[in-house]
Amino acid sequence: MKAISIAEDIVPIGRFKIGLAEWFKKVREGGHPLVITQNGKPAGVLISPADYDELVYRQAFLESVQRGLEDAAAGRVMDRKELEAELEKARLNRRKK
Repeated sequence: MKAISIAEDIVPIGRFKIGLAEWFKKVREGGHPLVITQNGKPAGVLISPADYDELVYRQAFLESVQRGLEDAAAGRVMDRKELEAELEKARLNRRKK
């Protein structure tokens, strides 16, 4: 996702409503998020589907890393042999289904 351009990527809601299709096209093709204001204050942000997917993926990744760090700090860890045994058990369970 590209950085927001103050001059180009912030639009009042009235102007946004008038050219709705064009704003969607601009966001999709330009890669810039669009900040929509109402009464001079930010009211929403329009981003492309690809940018949304990237944000969701990054958030899930960061949450997964955080859980891993918490597990390590709490001593919830496995050595290699334990991990291999758990993976093999999961493979066998999947084959049974």
